[in-house]
Amino acid sequence: MRVFGKWLGRILALLIFVAGLFFTLAPGYVESSRNVVTPHDPYPVSAAAKALHQDLLIGDWHADPLLWNRDLSQRGNRGHVDVPRLIEGNVALQVFTAVTKSPAGQNYDHNETDAMDNITLLAVGQLWPVRTWGSLYQRALFQAEKLHTFEERSQGQLRIIRSKADLEAVLADKAAGQSIVGGILGIEGAHPLEGKIENLQGLQDAGYRLIALQHFFDNELGGSLHGTEDHGLTPFGREVVMAVAERGLILDIAHSSVQVARDVLALTDIPVVVSHTGIHSHCPVKRNYPDALMQEIAATGGVIGIGYWADVTCDDSPAGIAKTIKAAIDVVGEDHVSLGSDFDGSVTTAFDTSELAALTHALLEIGLTDTQIRKVMGENMIRVLHARLN
Repeated sequence: MRVFGKWLGRILALLIFVAGLFFTLAPGYVESSRNVVTPHDPYPVSAAAKALHQDLLIGDWHADPLLWNRDLSQRGNRGHVDVPRLIEGNVALQVFTAVTKSPAGQNYDHNETDAMDNITLLAVGQLWPVRTWGSLYQRALFQAEKLHTFEERSQGQLRIIRSKADLEAVLADKAAGQSIVGGILGIEGAHPLEGKIENLQGLQDAGYRLIALQHFFDNELGGSLHGTEDHGLTPFGREVVMAVAERGLILDIAHSSVQVARDVLALTDIPVVVSHTGIHSHCPVKRNYPDALMQEIAATGGVIGIGYWADVTCDDSPAGIAKTIKAAIDVVGEDHVSLGSDFDGSVTTAFDTSELAALTHALLEIGLTDTQIRKVMGENMIRVLHARLN
């Protein structure tokens, strides 16, 4: 028995050691493999581009770093976004989006709602609170808590925006020369509501101001662009859309089915956002809405956020993204194009947020005017925020 007990102790110690390695190393390995920056030499940035870039107000409608196990108040050595790199890139406004469910085998064509959920594994592996393991609502609340923690640690460099007054204060401090980023909380798909309209108030109280309706699967609100069929809004979806409109929240239809998009346009008269996408006539893939639908969305006074990954741009280099932005201007007009990187959203990009001056250079090279660049890089986003925030 004494020998057996000795071996049992050794086995338990080994299991504890292996578990420690797993919980310490595996999450970082997963993130490093999912959010890659393609190795590259420094991109060219002319003196004119550098000067213009430093004078821009820059905003990004979509990034997912809250999903990962990093302290965003510190400069990271993996992924795409954190506060120091946002400041290096001169980003004034960043939407931090909470991902709460992702189907196994995720793809752009067809995903089943009841497919195994990857985020459950990530929540357990990253030692998120037990309350998040079985609740999408709690996952959203926890990611909001994370951003508030990073705000406290940032020594004033990150400030969460909840109102129009908060937005004005951040922009004023930025104009006065402060190194500051305004953070806006958003949900990627409204499944964290768990089918309960009262949970919208809970998310709003936690700081969420941008509400996307779907992600990669059909949910209680309606169909996904990547779901089983082109389902429209459900009665619950209509209730949520109307509540978002009434409460001064921002409505995002990225990942929503074409029919959901059309239902939204028929139901509301608010500026609608497609936070991260491309232009179909420029990069003809299912992930990008048809141009005619994009024009209808722009007609609401809304904006199209251009992503930085090759699946939606067909070329993720700074020059390739600049071409997509120019194509977007040709389709919907210069007042309706924004940035929507999808940084840290399990995508490979050609640069991280600290290198955004390379995009400004590419936009100048392709022939956009300073006025057009200012609009695309941030002014259009700020206009929509002014229109929607209370």
